[in-house]
Amino acid sequence: MSTQTPDRTSTPVRPGTPELTALLDRISVDADVRDRDRVAPFEQIAWAKQAGLGRLRVPVAEGGGGASVREFFQTLIALAEADSNVAHILRTHYWFVEQQLVATDPDARARGLAIITSDQLVGNGFSEQSKHAVGLHFDTTLTPRPEGGYVLDGEKFYSTGTLYCDHTQIWAKSGPQRIAGAVIPVDRAGVTVEDDWDGFGQRLTGTGTTRLEGVEVREEEFFDLGDPDDQPVGYMGAFLQLYLQAVTVGILRSVRNDAVALVQRRARNFSHAKAGSASEDRQVLQVVGEISADAFAAEAIVLAAADAIQAAYDSVVDGAPDERLAEAAQLAAAQAKVAIDRFSYATAAKLFDVGGASATQKVHNLDRHWRNARVASTHNPTFLKASAIGDHHVNGAGFPGNAYF
Repeated sequence: MSTQTPDRTSTPVRPGTPELTALLDRISVDADVRDRDRVAPFEQIAWAKQAGLGRLRVPVAEGGGGASVREFFQTLIALAEADSNVAHILRTHYWFVEQQLVATDPDARARGLAIITSDQLVGNGFSEQSKHAVGLHFDTTLTPRPEGGYVLDGEKFYSTGTLYCDHTQIWAKSGPQRIAGAVIPVDRAGVTVEDDWDGFGQRLTGTGTTRLEGVEVREEEFFDLGDPDDQPVGYMGAFLQLYLQAVTVGILRSVRNDAVALVQRRARNFSHAKAGSASEDRQVLQVVGEISADAFAAEAIVLAAADAIQAAYDSVVDGAPDERLAEAAQLAAAQAKVAIDRFSYATAAKLFDVGGASATQKVHNLDRHWRNARVASTHNPTFLKASAIGDHHVNGAGFPGNAYF
């Protein structure tokens, strides 16, 4: 199912503007209730489309918001603070945008930007629940047809965002040691998107099944990705993975906000506490301060890594970044994950130290922060990131050449 874009704006929201702030404030209303009651944020995604939020990284001269990489991640953090589900839904759309910004084929770039600047969203059909190692090996097939074009068959999972999008980008095998992709409308015959994601966190992201049965793929929608085991060095994986850490930072900022609100509304304290009210209890205030500091540190880490990605982006020539800068971006994104994962879950759990047993009531849905941060972190095991960083420093090893690292 895709959302219709009402009253599209010709001028998209831009970083740091009152219009962006108003949009984020609007999206934040009842985000906790939507998460608790499993109300899919179709309306909130429609507002984002209407405001041109999907064009954030597109240059102003080409109809976009003109955000730098740092400005993009700052905005993403604020969006995740408002509603981490909405931020996560847009992950692969923004990756699609980044792909178009460095595309070398002018016709393909124009087609991609036309989708983006018409405020349509692009989801994904990359991962599969199969026996293959997680990476670029698939059971889904893209088969040439004698009359031209291709036919797409298979089943994808972890289709984050596709439920809310107008198009989806599918990856599949296209022959011996070849993989390929296609960007197709989600309402095309043979495409079925199911809302069957049952993870305990990020519940509203549509991270479920996409079924592909004899789906027509036109020549211009097809693109070759080459040998899955011989992918070029780039910064796209770093962008895609740092995105998840930015979502986590937004969650931690929301934890801080809820901690403050919880202490301010507590009408009583324990009889053996050091103060009569929680708002005057120095130990409770210490916990709030620690949560705030952790959110600040996590944001600083993400933005430092964003600067490394910006350097790699700025170095792109003929679609390829400087290898040294691309490697630095991958390293920074990996370090960001390892560092933030070491405290983010515990920080989210600290919320209950300022609230007591009443804070665990389902009506408040405060456990969503821990659940959401923990699920976002599972996309890539932290220990694999840490060991790759160590191997890089000690042995000069490069990083895996796929977007899953």
